[in-house]
Amino acid sequence: MTEEIEKKAQMLPPITLEEMSGIKLMNRTDTKFVASIGQLHSFLLAVQGKYYIQEINGKRIASYHTTYFDTDDYQMYRMHHCGRTVREKIRVRTYMDSDDTFFEIKNKNNHGRTKKKRISIEALETIHEEYDNIVPFMDKHAWYRIEEVSPVIENWFNRITLVNFGKTERLTIDFNLRFHHLKSDKHDELQRVAIIELKRDGNVSSPALDIIRELRIKRSGFSKYCIGSAMTNDSLKRNNFKERLTMIEKIENKL
Repeated sequence: MTEEIEKKAQMLPPITLEEMSGIKLMNRTDTKFVASIGQLHSFLLAVQGKYYIQEINGKRIASYHTTYFDTDDYQMYRMHHCGRTVREKIRVRTYMDSDDTFFEIKNKNNHGRTKKKRISIEALETIHEEYDNIVPFMDKHAWYRIEEVSPVIENWFNRITLVNFGKTERLTIDFNLRFHHLKSDKHDELQRVAIIELKRDGNVSSPALDIIRELRIKRSGFSKYCIGSAMTNDSLKRNNFKERLTMIEKIENKL
């Protein structure tokens, strides 16, 4: 599957990290869509002539590993599940191709805008040795203290990043999602699902939106933390995620 996606990724003109430096979109609106792998193939063909693809050291498909933190009673998960628009996520993300690791705090406000703050760390395994940096960072940006949270779930996925020719928006496409819940020790994966996320400052026009509509790709909220947790921890409530979980199951089971 990845080989076929790689072939289509090679059809797009590349853009470097340096060329993308002006479109970090750290204060942005995010719109997510859930696609099948078949729809992803069609999407990558349709964006030719409209988008660049990020290329780093000759690679156009990046690999990520992320570990999410939560309280013992899963307060961050429960806030998302009950529909709170103002919410927070705390995670450690490693860019596996470069081995760069960041401690990140993501806050979403009631206007749908996401603000992300992060600091560089050595690795998840050395986090306790880096509290001198992490504690003041959390005091400034997080709702929680570091002793109130702990790692609960990790995931791995591949990502393609696209930038429109006008350099006003960024699209990330995540696929090959795998989950491991650190408390339940349960594993699960999504082999036929791709998550397309449109990231932009304000409502600038987007060539991708017309393509997404033509391909009948459904707009849907998708939190890797929450969906992965619902799939791998049977003790968590999941009623409000049932529609999304059913949609994902249909894509995964479609022949």
